[in-house]
Amino acid sequence: MKRPRILVCNDDGIQGPGLPALIGAMRRLGRVTVSVPEHERSADSHSLTLHKPIRIRKIKDDVYTLNGSPADCARFGILEILKGKVDLMVSGINRGYNLGEDVIYSGTVAAAMEATLLRIPAISFSLDADADDYGPAGTVAQRVARQVLRRGLPLGVCLNVNFPVPPKGGYKTTAVAKLGRRIYGTDITRRSDPRGLEYFWLAGRQVTGVDEPGTDVGTVSHGNVSITPLRIDNTDHAHLQALSSWKF
Repeated sequence: MKRPRILVCNDDGIQGPGLPALIGAMRRLGRVTVSVPEHERSADSHSLTLHKPIRIRKIKDDVYTLNGSPADCARFGILEILKGKVDLMVSGINRGYNLGEDVIYSGTVAAAMEATLLRIPAISFSLDADADDYGPAGTVAQRVARQVLRRGLPLGVCLNVNFPVPPKGGYKTTAVAKLGRRIYGTDITRRSDPRGLEYFWLAGRQVTGVDEPGTDVGTVSHGNVSITPLRIDNTDHAHLQALSSWKF
C-alpha cells in the first residue's frame, strides 16, 4: 500500500520547538516533507511574497527552508517541491495558542488555509506557550491526522487544533468547538532610539480569552483539546438577505 505524502509547515521557522514532535508524529503515518520559513514568521497572517525573490534552501533530504511567509511555504511545498503530490498538509506545532480571533493573524493557520485553497486537506496545530513538552500534542496530532487521511475534509474546510498544557498521563478529552473570543491589549508603546528618533512596539499585555462553553477558548481553559473546522468562505450568509434590502 502506498504511504501518504505529508507536507509539514509552520510559522516558528526551522528552529521552532514544536517542529520535531510534529515531524516525528507524521512519519508514523507516511512520508514527510518539511517546508518552513528560515526564521520565525509568527503573526504573518496569510501574506504571500510578491515583491522579492523567494529562495528555497535544501537542509537535508525532504527538509527545506524558504525566505518567505508560512503561506509561501505551503504553496511552494505543494506546487514546487512536491509537484502537487500531497495527501495531507499539517502546520505547527505552534508555540502558543491560535484561538478565536487569533486565526486572523496566525501564520500557522494561514499555511493550512493556503493548502486548503489548493484543495489539499490541512490541519493546523498549536500548543499553550507555557508548555515545554510537545510529545503529548504530537500523539494527538497523529490521531487527528489519521482520521483526516481516512475520512477527508470538505473542500474549502481545514481543521484548527489547540492543545492546553498537557496534564500528567496525557490528554484525555478532545472536543469539537466553535471559535471563541480573545481579548487583545490596545496599547501602543512609544519609545526613542539613541538618536532621538521615535519607534513603536505593538506587542502589549498577554492575550486573554473568554471562557465560554462550546468554544475553543473554553475548551482549552478546562484542559481539553479543541478541534475547530474553519472555512475559506468568509461570507456572512445570514446577513445576505438583509443587506440586499439596503438602498445603495
